[in-house]
Amino acid sequence: MTSKPIYVGADVGASRTKVAILDGDKNLIGRAVRKSGTDFTATAAECLAASLRMARAAEGDIVNAISTGYGRKNVAFARDSRTEISCHASGCYLYFPQPITIIDIGGQDNKIIKLDEAGRRTSFKMNRKCAAGTGAFLEEMSARLDIPLENMDGLARQSANMVKLGSFCTVFSATEVLENIRHGQKIEDIVKGVFFSVIKRVLEMDSLTAHVVMTGGVVAHNPYLVKMTEEMIGRRILVPEHPQFTGAIGAALYAMNRDQ
Repeated sequence: MTSKPIYVGADVGASRTKVAILDGDKNLIGRAVRKSGTDFTATAAECLAASLRMARAAEGDIVNAISTGYGRKNVAFARDSRTEISCHASGCYLYFPQPITIIDIGGQDNKIIKLDEAGRRTSFKMNRKCAAGTGAFLEEMSARLDIPLENMDGLARQSANMVKLGSFCTVFSATEVLENIRHGQKIEDIVKGVFFSVIKRVLEMDSLTAHVVMTGGVVAHNPYLVKMTEEMIGRRILVPEHPQFTGAIGAALYAMNRDQ
């Protein structure tokens, strides 16, 4: 096991909890994700234990730990907390140190964050009031279509004739999906239409700058969303190696900076 100092970030979302461990050189050496469930404190502790095993480290090696996300106040091992916006910005800028627009698609909300060349936040917008365009929307649509959530990305890729949905509302979209099934539309064409609806909803939140980064669990598990977004905006999109962990990585960076 290592005896080097490590820094921990915990991102406790309403859907998933992520923990990231960085070494002193800002390398990601440990990570874990779990469903947040109903006991955020216990889930965060489980993620920490799994991350430490991956990093071949012990709790005694932790110099500092910062939490973020919906349940950031429920992380027993965190010494302080930071906002989701700040942590996602910090995590993305580590990998893409340039002016960027960050699109983060999470389980319960979406974020669009703009950074300047120094990594300073110039603006941000969040979608909290409606599940449209979030992971929760995809989960509801997969249930309506009676297909596993993990199969949706592959199905969308098979579509040759996308079915566009007319509503962004989760409830109305669910009814529209059922109507399309009744009229004999192919499942893969409906799924691609669901993906299109997610992207369109997100893109309507704000304008984009030249360099766009996409992150979040939805992006991690549905990479075809990135390809579709590239086609819609007409340029390449940057994606970090572990897009679900940018918030946790950003929190770990704050833990490191606090120590210095």
